[in-house]
Amino acid sequence: MLWGFSVLKDEQKDAITKLEEEMNITLLAFSGINIKNAELTKEELAKIQELEEKLGLSLVAVNVE
Repeated sequence: MLWGFSVLKDEQKDAITKLEEEMNITLLAFSGINIKNAELTKEELAKIQELEEKLGLSLVAVNVE
């Protein structure tokens, strides 16, 4: 399972914002996603690594179940 930022409905955003303002904090919402690692060729892995270098980010290749 991988955890990522949640996609929130307006009412959820409003409830979170209200509590953040009340407590003077920032809250981050996460949700779990069922995944498995993607099987990549050496060439595909090299392309991903090249993009990571270019963007200054870490990327994870997965297949969502």
